[in-house]
Amino acid sequence: MSVKEFFKSRVFWKQLGLAMVIGVAIIIILIIWLNIYTRHGQSRPTPEIRGLTIEEARHVVNKNRMKLQIIDSLYTSLVPRGCVAEQTPLPGHRVKKGRTIKATVNAFNPEMVAVPDLVGLPRRQALSLIATSGLEVGQLNYVPDLTVDFVLRQTLHGRDVSPGDSVQKGMVIDLVLGRGLSSQRTPLPLLRGKTLEQARNEILGSSLNLGAFVFDATVVTAEDSLGALVYKQNPDYSSEASVQLGSAVYIWLTTDTLKITSDPAMADTTATGSRDTLNQFELTP
Repeated sequence: MSVKEFFKSRVFWKQLGLAMVIGVAIIIILIIWLNIYTRHGQSRPTPEIRGLTIEEARHVVNKNRMKLQIIDSLYTSLVPRGCVAEQTPLPGHRVKKGRTIKATVNAFNPEMVAVPDLVGLPRRQALSLIATSGLEVGQLNYVPDLTVDFVLRQTLHGRDVSPGDSVQKGMVIDLVLGRGLSSQRTPLPLLRGKTLEQARNEILGSSLNLGAFVFDATVVTAEDSLGALVYKQNPDYSSEASVQLGSAVYIWLTTDTLKITSDPAMADTTATGSRDTLNQFELTP
């Protein structure tokens, strides 16, 4: 039988049809299997386990048909010791059944770091060294001295702390600096449109202190406070304005862009509602 006759024969078309049916059947079976295996369209929100003990977190995760994996530990004051401090994915993120939730647990013992030797360093170098040591910068206190903007003392909770002393990571170190023998002054930084952290760095970088900060009624959540921007400062910014070293600068923050772009003289300087309360605490982690 020639090739041409074979292609025209009933046997060829019967085998071709059978092969197509088998191929389609295999594809359908694969699609069904993949849907079952990947649980297509079946997702559920990740539960909130932050603040829970490991046993409680494991129970919640298992109840949601997921898995828990402890990947690290850190020390924070935000949750009790031995409880989950961070989780990935975050709560509410939709995942498939059987997904592993990775958790970071708050250590029972705080991480300790050595206090650096700051005495005799210029202010900028001292601030940088404090940050790289895992500590926080507190108040900059200026006293009359022959030097200007050089560290004379380093203190913790009002008491001198020596280089090499072991302290809890994240503790606040205050600095005593020289301001010269005259009334040394420094220009005011322009803080409008900056976040709280950016404004704080600008203030410290200008040899000043953040006196206090006020969130207006638009700041409701922790995320709002991180994204809030300065719309007013006191003393007011001026290209010619200057204040004594170590002076306090007060700032007001909002998420309302109209306040930020409006004339500073027209900005609301009064606290409105329960959320316009003056935060008198130091910025600590």
